[in-house]
Amino acid sequence: MARGRRQVLQRLALYAVSGAAASAATLSHGWAAGQIEEPLSQSVRTALSAAVALADPPQPVLGSAAERQAYAQWLDHCNARLTRWLPQSPERQEFLQTLWYEARRAGLSLSLVLGLIQTESAFRKYAISSAGARGYMQVMPFWTRTIGDGDESKLFHLQTNLRFGCVILRYCLDREKGDLPLALGRYNGSRGQAAYPHAVLQSQRRWQLQVD
Repeated sequence: MARGRRQVLQRLALYAVSGAAASAATLSHGWAAGQIEEPLSQSVRTALSAAVALADPPQPVLGSAAERQAYAQWLDHCNARLTRWLPQSPERQEFLQTLWYEARRAGLSLSLVLGLIQTESAFRKYAISSAGARGYMQVMPFWTRTIGDGDESKLFHLQTNLRFGCVILRYCLDREKGDLPLALGRYNGSRGQAAYPHAVLQSQRRWQLQVD
């Protein structure tokens, strides 16, 4: 028993973050996302920069009764499942509303984005991977310099993180001509390896709903 306790304490000490960072970040023990910085043409850089520029707070556009019903059904489904990771209702509501808005804006499947977040950060807002990726969607800081304003601290902001993550995933899908496993590998920095895409797609299945 004493030996087991010492091992637990050693592991806790190993992953501790000193000073102010301890209250702001949690080391991610998952897939350690490490998107690879690659040269972008000026046109691509300009398009991605425009895509991540923040607009007004996310408000889902629901033009018909059927769309409103589908959105409500999706919220109910995800709320029940997400309680495990986000126990506070206001936090869950803000997260889901923002995710719906950003995923739809980028033309992405809702369940795919949820599956990726579950795999990458387990829904931890302040997760930091061993490669330095940040937040829910484990976005690498170099993206803020490449297509943002250079302020990497903003990657801990809910909408900014989801905006960057969804735009980058859309970019990866476009680069891979819709090949989802290759796109997921590119997103994670493990292109061509099966383990990461398999994990995301496995997580995605748990979030799928007709409205997806």
